Amino acid sequence: MPYGFSEPSTAAPSRVPAPASRGPHGAAPAPRGLGARASRALRHAAPALAAYTAVRALGLLVFTVWAHRDRRGVRHLLMESWDCDWYLKIAQNGYAHELGTRIDGNNLAFFPLYPLLVRAGDALAPWLPRGAAGLSVSVAASLLAAWGIFAVGDRLYGRRAGVVLAVLWGSLPVALVQWMGYTESLFTALCAWSLYAVLSGRWLWAGSLAALAGLTRPTGVAVAAAVSLTALLTLRRPRPRPSPARPLLGALIAPLGWLSYVGWVGLRLGRWDGYFAVQKLWRNEWDGGVGTLRRMRDLFVTERPALFMAMVTVVLLGAVVLFVLSAGDRQPLPLLVFSGLLLVIVLGSSGVYFPRARFLLPGFPLLLPVAVALARARTHVLVTLLTAAALMSAVFGGHMLLGWHGPP
Repeated sequence: MPYGFSEPSTAAPSRVPAPASRGPHGAAPAPRGLGARASRALRHAAPALAAYTAVRALGLLVFTVWAHRDRRGVRHLLMESWDCDWYLKIAQNGYAHELGTRIDGNNLAFFPLYPLLVRAGDALAPWLPRGAAGLSVSVAASLLAAWGIFAVGDRLYGRRAGVVLAVLWGSLPVALVQWMGYTESLFTALCAWSLYAVLSGRWLWAGSLAALAGLTRPTGVAVAAAVSLTALLTLRRPRPRPSPARPLLGALIAPLGWLSYVGWVGLRLGRWDGYFAVQKLWRNEWDGGVGTLRRMRDLFVTERPALFMAMVTVVLLGAVVLFVLSAGDRQPLPLLVFSGLLLVIVLGSSGVYFPRARFLLPGFPLLLPVAVALARARTHVLVTLLTAAALMSAVFGGHMLLGWHGPP
């Protein structure tokens, strides 16, 4: 079933022992165990990981040359600027105890998993410069994310489409933040593997990874909803169907990370709506997309938008088109729910406009229609188009951090 997802087998295990020394054709049997399976999966994903790494290395090289030409500090920009600094200060000093009144000043808006990992990295390697642990977490997570994205594409459309999907994710206009001290790589890795676990019927893994995603970014509620809804709908299938215990547990576990942090903030501030009060201080409230549409209108009717702001608008409108195409392609339900809710949250917020393209970075299922179409192209056409995308991403990444006024 090319568009569906499978459940774990419920048949009783065979009691007939398999031959211990030879395979069905006289060859040595494939090694078993978690380590052996992971090694085979890694070898299978190697082309995707190599291509993704090459794309991001190109982006880093262009950015480094550009920064040195402008006499800007590469380490500071990648490890300590903008949101990087917020996470580093949380890792070092913890969270605020009061709501306060300062606009854009309360660090409770930032979810805890990433700064916890940064703190652990600093404790394990205290000799590293400030921000190095955070950057290491992001780079490692980006590779896990590329692997998970490949795994989803490979499962649904084949290996070639999976490789293209991973490369496209690494070639997005704002992909430079994947190798910065930001949370997008970690969040995408958790979402990708959670969705892959849903597609393969591993409900406990799906719920657990979704819960961790919910401790990473506020949009973790999107992947939690995708896991929980799909798990509950699984129970409505006609027989034969799997035991309800695992899907139910997965559905219950998935939202716990997001709910736990939002609840903890409420307790810390002594008000049930504490987290939402913090978001209000950051001028980030739900308005159904009115603020987004108004900002788009102002950019193109009453203003002359800068290149970066124009790109953000193109990305937002393109994401809507890609979601329509994804629905038309009948993508599996968990992918559509995740992408759809991510779009609703990002476009429906009245918050700052310019980070919206970055907020959509984890929405890799939106790239599936493009990846599938490119995978069908001839090799020389495919390589030419992906190379062009990588070059454009590299140039735009440099412009984003150096030619504009800072990272999104």
